[in-house]
This record gives sequence, structure tokens and C-alpha cells, in this order.
Amino acid sequence: MNLEQADAVAVAAAVREGKVSAVEVTKAALQRIAGRDNELNCFTTVTAETALTDAERIDREIAQGKNPGCLAGVPFAVKNLFDIAGLTTLAGAKINGENPPATQDATAVTRLKQAGAVLVGALNMDEYAYGFVTENFHYGITHNPHDLKRIAGGSSGGSAAAIAANLVPLTLGSDTNGSIRVPAALCGVFGLKPTYGRLSRAGVALFSSSLDHIGPFARSVRDIATAFDVLQGEDERDPVCTKRPPQPCLPLLNQDITDLRIAIVGDYFTKGASPEALEAVQKVADALGVTQYVTIPEAHRARAAAFVITACEGANLHLEKLRSRPQDFDPAMRDRFLAGALIPNSWYIQAQRFRRWYRDQVREIFQKVDVILAPTTPISAPLIGQQTMFLDGEEILVRPHLGLFTLPLSFIGLPVLSVPIQRISNLPLGVQLIAAPYNETLILSVAAVLEAKDVISALTVELPECGTVSTI
Repeated sequence: MNLEQADAVAVAAAVREGKVSAVEVTKAALQRIAGRDNELNCFTTVTAETALTDAERIDREIAQGKNPGCLAGVPFAVKNLFDIAGLTTLAGAKINGENPPATQDATAVTRLKQAGAVLVGALNMDEYAYGFVTENFHYGITHNPHDLKRIAGGSSGGSAAAIAANLVPLTLGSDTNGSIRVPAALCGVFGLKPTYGRLSRAGVALFSSSLDHIGPFARSVRDIATAFDVLQGEDERDPVCTKRPPQPCLPLLNQDITDLRIAIVGDYFTKGASPEALEAVQKVADALGVTQYVTIPEAHRARAAAFVITACEGANLHLEKLRSRPQDFDPAMRDRFLAGALIPNSWYIQAQRFRRWYRDQVREIFQKVDVILAPTTPISAPLIGQQTMFLDGEEILVRPHLGLFTLPLSFIGLPVLSVPIQRISNLPLGVQLIAAPYNETLILSVAAVLEAKDVISALTVELPECGTVSTI
């Protein structure tokens, strides 16, 4: 088994069984990062010294007959808005570089470490997580491993690209309006946005508190399920984190889904999609024998209301710095935040009222179906710097429209998994598997069936220039 392409669960099993050491696995990951990240720009910081120290500790525990956890020795990295003890949390912003280092890890980082995973660094993102492209004005552009001339998506672009480039098998990102799902789709990997409040955001720099989620990226369904299981659990440090008991997903991946009611969402979710994006959805539907369609009413208004809430909450969070240090923002981000600061309070209130109504309408749909299929993005990865694209014969802006199909789902906190579709064109595309709140197990089970049928699989890029990688 090649360590470079092995998934996290397989690596952890090999480490626990003594087939390879955690130190060897960590060194191999650090070698891959050193050999390729100069052209990808996934990482803002590589924590090589502490990673090797943690790996040595795991090897000692195994030698003593202890079980260091289900992710023993697995290298992982996190979007640079998760606190890492001893590092300054940048959140993609120049201004934050002046902040003192974090004094403790974010809860999500702590939980992965407690499961034996080894943190190897922090990952690039859009400034303050406000974007879909990861063309960071201060810390550079993250390139798509499948075509270096194209974007990785955002705002968790570094998190998705690091998986697609086989730099690490597991990363964490955040999703406000699509910031996990968009880069997962464009880079051809799995990305999970759990139910709002399902995972703790303690120690995570927020963008829009009423919309922000965190979640994992990986190359396999079982890795996503394993990470999700590790991350679950209430947290007093996060007031919105659910007090529901954890619901393990990994043991249920092989359940029978023949009785699940699955439908394609039509109308709004088809009008702006490219033929390739629609073909990806149909490919999934055919594999599952799905012929039913449903309509989510007023999805276009949900997208508009999500923009209003995001802009208002984000602007309010950064208002003092917008007044005192406007020159230190990415000009594009600054303009968006300033526009958000000028939105009347009445608009924000009305958007929240609509949100409650819309949530009720979607809840009714989930009385009739269990899982919904939709495109993740309307197109595959655009070129770096590309400002416009053509959809349905109309020229529209790239940045706001990459989240065309993700915003109406984030808006009410639904659990969604973006799954990578085997190449239809020369670039990856994703399909969203959507369920009612707290039904992550359903979408992961459907994904496991699709993975077994070879309909979905991570589309990673081999890195021959990194030299020989240890094998098991």
C-alpha cells in the first residue's frame, strides 16, 4: 500500500499494527508538502517540528501496548482560521498577522489529535473566509492540482487542494455559503458540511455566526465518516454546539439504502447549471435508480437572503478595522464588507424572517423524501483571475455564482456532502447529497453505495517529483 495514496483509516491501521511508524508517515507527508506546495500554495504554515514530536509520542504509546486512537499517525492540516496553539490565527488576513499566538487549539483540532492524528500545518483561504476562489491578496493564490492555471475554489481552497494533491489524507475547513463544498467539487474530493451546530466551532475565527459550519475533507467516504465521528460531541466553549449525543456514522456505512426515498431537485438547481454539471447529477441518479424530482420553493430568494445575512454579519464583525485600517484589507473584500455595512437593518430582519419561512417549506419536502441530489457548482474550476463566465447564454460574474447551488442549503443549516464524480470532462465536478438536519448518516450511506459502485471517487494528482514514498 502506497502511503501517498492510502486513505486515513488505512494509514492509521498500518500504524497501530506496526507495519509503519507514525514518524515515517509524518516524514513522508512533510516530504510531499516540501516537494509540491511551492507551486500549489496550500499551506501558510508547516508545523514540522511539533508534528514529528507528536508522531514520536504516538510511536512510544504503540510500543507500550497502548492504542493512540482511530486516526493514529494520520497527518492532517486545518484551514488557517482554526486556532493552533503557539501560532497566530491569520484567517487569511494581513491584519490578523499582528495578533498574538493562540494559547490553545480549537476544539476540532484537539479532538483529531486525541484520536491520534498528527497536525502538519495551516492552510490557505480567502481573506476572512469571504470568497469562493482562494486568490488571497496577502498570502497568494492556491492552485488547483488538476490544472495549475485554475482556481482551487474557496474559501477553504487550501484544504481541498491539499487532499487532491495527496499532501495529506485529511483536512478541516469551514463552510458559510459553500466554502467546503465548492472547493471539494472543483478539486475532486469529498467535503462534508454537517448540520449547523453539529460540530464545535470553538477556537475558529467566525465570518457569519448564524451560518458558519466546520467540516472535513478527505479522499474516501470512510475517512469523512471517521473524522466526523471523532469531531462530534457537545462543547461548552461553543454556545451553538448541539447537546445531542454523538451519532456514530462509520458503523452504519454499509446499511441497505434500497428503502431510502431519493430525489433530484429541479427548477432553480437546473437552470444555471452547465450540461456537464447536470450530467454529473444524472450519473448519480442513474446509479441509484432515481427518477423522482422535487422543487425547493423560493430557492433564489434564499440565496439572496443568505447574501444579505452574510454581508451584514461579516461587516459588523470587522467594522472597527474597516474604519481604522481600510488599506490593510484586500480591496475586493473591503468593498464587500463596506457594502454589507450599508445594508439597512430592516433588510437583515426581513432576511431572517424569510429564513424561518423557508426552513419550514424545506422541512415539508423532507417529509416526502430522505435525500436530495443537486449539482455542487454550476461549472468546473474557472481559470485564475477569470472574472466572468457564460451560463444559459448569459455572461455572469464568477465569484458570487460559484455558490449558486450551495447558498440555499447553507441558509438553513442542512447537512450536505459534496461527492466527486469521475471525470465527465477534463476537470472534476461535484454532486451534493442533501438530507434533513442531523441525518448525516443517510448521506454518508448513500455516498458509500456510490463509492462501491465506482460512480464517485476522489480525483487526486500523483506527485512524481516528490521522490520515493514509503510503502507498506
